[in-house]
Amino acid sequence: MNLPLSLQSMIPSLFADQNKTFWFPEQASTFAKQVDFLYDVILWISILFFIPIVAAMVYFMVKYRQRPGYKGSIEALHNTFLEVTWSVVPTFIVVWIFWEGMVGFLDMTRVPPDTEDVKVTASKWVWNFKYKNGAESDKLYLQVGRDAKMIMRSNDVLHSFFVPAFRAKRDVVPGRYNYMWFQPTVEGTFDLFCTEYCGDNHSGMITKAIVQNAETYENTLKELAKEPEDLVARGKWLYEKKACKGCHYAGAEGAQGPGPTYNGSWGKPVPLAAGGEVTFDENYVSESILNPIAKARKGYETASAMPSYKGQLKEDQIEAIIAFIQSLQASEPPKKK
Repeated sequence: MNLPLSLQSMIPSLFADQNKTFWFPEQASTFAKQVDFLYDVILWISILFFIPIVAAMVYFMVKYRQRPGYKGSIEALHNTFLEVTWSVVPTFIVVWIFWEGMVGFLDMTRVPPDTEDVKVTASKWVWNFKYKNGAESDKLYLQVGRDAKMIMRSNDVLHSFFVPAFRAKRDVVPGRYNYMWFQPTVEGTFDLFCTEYCGDNHSGMITKAIVQNAETYENTLKELAKEPEDLVARGKWLYEKKACKGCHYAGAEGAQGPGPTYNGSWGKPVPLAAGGEVTFDENYVSESILNPIAKARKGYETASAMPSYKGQLKEDQIEAIIAFIQSLQASEPPKKK
């Protein structure tokens, strides 16, 4: 959005470098400049009104305080010009702020044609991004200078997609698709958060938005589309892509979340919430992936329920995950903080 230069020049700026601000991270999308400008304007308006109003209030409190020998007037004082001024001027300011905010919001809402589409799936507690060539990743890869459209849905509860450097945020709602777009303007790596509380490990639902030049971006998508041939490496690849790392430790990776660790579990007895125990082997892992509540593990009764991956994973993919988990049998479970 192009803002009038005359209007921008009327407002003192807190920023020496337009690409970085005192209040916000680096400006890395076409939305960032307008959002920061409007925030700056509202901040200075608030300061310019706050200081004289508070100063006048303190002055009048002192001047008209109750004291011996002073008698205030019983008549109601009235100044038409002053009352009209303090009603009309703020009204114009509020209307202008509303207009600028509305124009900016509509700009963010109207998706332009010919975008680079990315399918975004939010799950507890990871992000999954699927690209035009079928590649998937747990990080968001983007091309600098290219309009990108996010086609977003949730597998479970309400999440919220937010990249502070892009000044772009939109809820990800279960049961429907939500859309947003932005154009990255700077190459680099930027934080991507979930900003809607979504359960036990909400604070760990963090990933990166990586903005690359056109050639690097296309090469990255080609590499992401390749599943590793080695069975264990493929299992680890699936562990990262299919949201397992949002709840379960595997080696030194994953989250210290609500799910049990994979480390050092293979071949050991697992106590069940319903009583008894079962061996942590191929049958148990496969059943836990396809029907997680069938043999719920003791000690995890109050944790958020694991979703079923029935229909989402092929048999050979489950075998790869089993091989990966089995490879961790020598690893020690992490110590909880």
